[in-house]
Amino acid sequence: MERSFGLLINYKLCTGCASCVVACKEAHGYPVGVWGIRVFDDGPWEKREGAFYGHEFNWNKVPVPTDLCDLCVERTQQGRDPVCVHHCLADVMRFGEVSELAGELAKQPGQVLWVPEYLPAGGAD
Repeated sequence: MERSFGLLINYKLCTGCASCVVACKEAHGYPVGVWGIRVFDDGPWEKREGAFYGHEFNWNKVPVPTDLCDLCVERTQQGRDPVCVHHCLADVMRFGEVSELAGELAKQPGQVLWVPEYLPAGGAD
């Protein structure tokens, strides 16, 4: 059975610094208006009153890989992390086998498991 690889992203801890976006664009030479990963804002909006100093807000920064992402297959075949993971300043992204990442996903809420549409040739063995 072929191994499947992906990214586990803890969006609850993402600071929105966009270092993953910049690193990806630089590594792949994407022109203006083209991205391999983007960071989107979810919020701010009020969830309910009274929870935190009178109000509780939802405000997440969510890194979202695009269809151009191949998980930096050239890097991962050399045993290196994709550039977005390597340059993540908040250390909220993990690269690995989907089966292992799914186990981590089940342990903690506020994460997403992303597998590229166009599966890379494989990761580090």
